[in-house]
Amino acid sequence: MSNFEQFHLDFYQSNYTIDDQEEGYNSYGSNENLHGSRKSQTGDPPPTSAFAPPEMLLSSQSYTGQILQPTYSPNTHLGYADGFDEEPPLLEELGINFEHIWQKTLTVLNPMKPADGSIMNETDLTGPMVFCLALGATLLLAGKVHFGYVYGMSAIGCLAMHALLNLMSIPGVSHGCVASVLGYCLLPMVILSSSAVVFSLQGIPGTLLALFIIGWCSLSASKIFTSALAMEGQQLLIAYPCALLYGLFALLTVF
Repeated sequence: MSNFEQFHLDFYQSNYTIDDQEEGYNSYGSNENLHGSRKSQTGDPPPTSAFAPPEMLLSSQSYTGQILQPTYSPNTHLGYADGFDEEPPLLEELGINFEHIWQKTLTVLNPMKPADGSIMNETDLTGPMVFCLALGATLLLAGKVHFGYVYGMSAIGCLAMHALLNLMSIPGVSHGCVASVLGYCLLPMVILSSSAVVFSLQGIPGTLLALFIIGWCSLSASKIFTSALAMEGQQLLIAYPCALLYGLFALLTVF
């Protein structure tokens, strides 16, 4: 039994002491710290400022406003104000110039007045549309519903005069210019249709008045065309087809 007990003591005997335990604990702690520092070096993401460009950093540092409350910049407001002030009026953007409309109307009302070719060469359709509506309205007051005939003959007459003027003139003319001139020269025909509301034109006085109005319209139109297209000496050649066109409107008015 003594030999067995001695063997048992020798088997479980160890040289491990308390000092060795503390040293092992300290070494384990240092290894853990070393492992933690390596993990922080490899696993933690780098700061955002490391890869950000310097312009972004400067812009973020110079921004002093708050969220949903941007800083006030007076230059932007002044820029918008200047832009609104420099915009043209609405009527000018739509191509409506009352001064030019008045000048063209006076030129038509006075056949002996020389026409300004630069103004008459503009494609202004505001006055012609108004005069066509006025002609149809006065015919309606006289008991004649001829709106379709007025617009139909106007369209066919503009196409025919456009083809004729392009053959006769060297520079040529646009459809808008022809429609504008023929429409403005329709104003005397409105006077004839207005007189038809008051009294009947089916007689000698009415016929003479209709012939006078036809000559007035054709003379004004031919004067404007010769001035705008530089066709001196060809006014009578242009006045003849114009007289035929305005004669159709006179027939609608009289009969």
